[in-house]
Amino acid sequence: MKVVIIGGVAAGPKVASKIRRLDANAEITVIEKGVFLSYAGCGLPYYISGVVDSQEELMETPVGTVRDTAFFKNVKNVNVLNKTEATAIDREAKTVDVVDSKGKKETLQYDKLVFATGAAPVKPPFPGINLNHIYTLHGVEDAEGIKTSVKDRKAKDTVIVGGGLIGVEMAEALSEMGCRVTIVELLPQILSMMDADMIVHVEKYLESKGIRILTKTKVLGFEGKDQVEQVNTDKQSIPADLVILGIGVKPNSQLAESAKLEIGESSGIKVNKYMQTSDPDIYALGDAVESIHQVSAKPCYVPLGSIANKHGRVAANHICGINDEFPPILGSFICKIFDYSVAATGLSEKSALENGFDIVTCHAPAPDKPHFMPTMKPILIKLIVDRKTRKIIGAQGFGLGDVDKRINTAAMAITAEMTVDKLANADLLYAPPFSPAMDNIITACNIVRNKLDGLVEGISVEETKKKMDANEDIIILDVRSPKELETMKIKGSINIPLGKLRNSLDKLDKNKEIITFCKISLRGYEAYRILKANGFKKIRVMDGGLLMWPYEK
Repeated sequence: MKVVIIGGVAAGPKVASKIRRLDANAEITVIEKGVFLSYAGCGLPYYISGVVDSQEELMETPVGTVRDTAFFKNVKNVNVLNKTEATAIDREAKTVDVVDSKGKKETLQYDKLVFATGAAPVKPPFPGINLNHIYTLHGVEDAEGIKTSVKDRKAKDTVIVGGGLIGVEMAEALSEMGCRVTIVELLPQILSMMDADMIVHVEKYLESKGIRILTKTKVLGFEGKDQVEQVNTDKQSIPADLVILGIGVKPNSQLAESAKLEIGESSGIKVNKYMQTSDPDIYALGDAVESIHQVSAKPCYVPLGSIANKHGRVAANHICGINDEFPPILGSFICKIFDYSVAATGLSEKSALENGFDIVTCHAPAPDKPHFMPTMKPILIKLIVDRKTRKIIGAQGFGLGDVDKRINTAAMAITAEMTVDKLANADLLYAPPFSPAMDNIITACNIVRNKLDGLVEGISVEETKKKMDANEDIIILDVRSPKELETMKIKGSINIPLGKLRNSLDKLDKNKEIITFCKISLRGYEAYRILKANGFKKIRVMDGGLLMWPYEK
């Protein structure tokens, strides 16, 4: 069997290695346009900042062997043609035309063909886009250029265009290198995959680290003599001696399209559950393909290394006769922003509403371990649940503590189509060094269950603020202790500590709407139940309490 794989960065080497393990006699050829093979592209920001010492580490096996052409030939018995580009596909003849960097042309025969062509960075035709020291972060060469700009040229004023994953990760890397960093984002928020009520806190955290964030800001172009000196936007001009374009990527599907393969709505190559294209002898994977979202059942484009590697295994298995399948995805992601972890899976609240779901949400801020443990750190979990089925359809989290394992748990629950009731009683691990007795994700499930079962009615901090700004005749009831008021207090709220509430009911007007809260609204919920039991009708708990309040206090 002759297998030709176009692309040698992530998914391509994965499928080649797996095929070799399954078929010792297959003739496997990988075509790679660039020089570098099988490198960890997601590690580039950490190479730039110095966390990773050398570029070779991004291309090494766990035991330190560099994955170059000799490695693939000697260890994997895979022939790699790097610095070589595939130019045309003849599906009827089953051939691939290639040309190397010296202009030498060759035609390769295949039985099975694999597209692992990846994605290309989006580079709008801004005026001045070709000035020196304007980079994307799409390869080792870009990373080297950025490092040189900062270290050798002493670049200080850096502008990142785009507030997605690349943008925020590079903001940290450049800040750690001593740069002044500005993120310019066209949308109302950075990390648009998550909900605004979560990201507002992430933005404030970034700003506390010295990162300037300009949202709802459109880049108009770049100015400079030979090298960039200024970024022009619709609001202001920003000094810049280094610019990174983090606007996003688009699938490299042009070669597949020219071969008359079916292309999806997202411009990614359309594949089935076996990673086959519209031609059953041609497979496609990684950042070049379109996926299906499990919850919405709609096509989506999610270019992530984790997905690409799983694609490679499924395609290799199917090529070798093993009936493996790749399921719909959840778009799960996590990123490190200084000491914060920020993660999400499934649908956001915004996307759930856009897809017609009737949802219930909650915010559950709490320490990731019992409060008495010196290693405890705060995190905040948001759940999105379908009201009709009670199934979890999305989760988000951020904070200084262990966010990853909570969102991973939520991802597994969504994959298994679990209800909040099922997850709330899951037998998760417990010991004080690792988690509270009621894990954060279980607490979040129970908050949603209380809402679904009519035991509590919540109100978001945004709705609360709107009511206050409109001067509605409401009572904002803070049930924290007087000592806690010394650190933060919402202007216009009244304070009755929870322990005194039962004896102070005559101080509250039963005809007014009352919104209860505390630091995380656990005591706010207890206050709600007390008021309900005593005949108060119009009561709601402010979801997430003071820790969700992003406004001036």
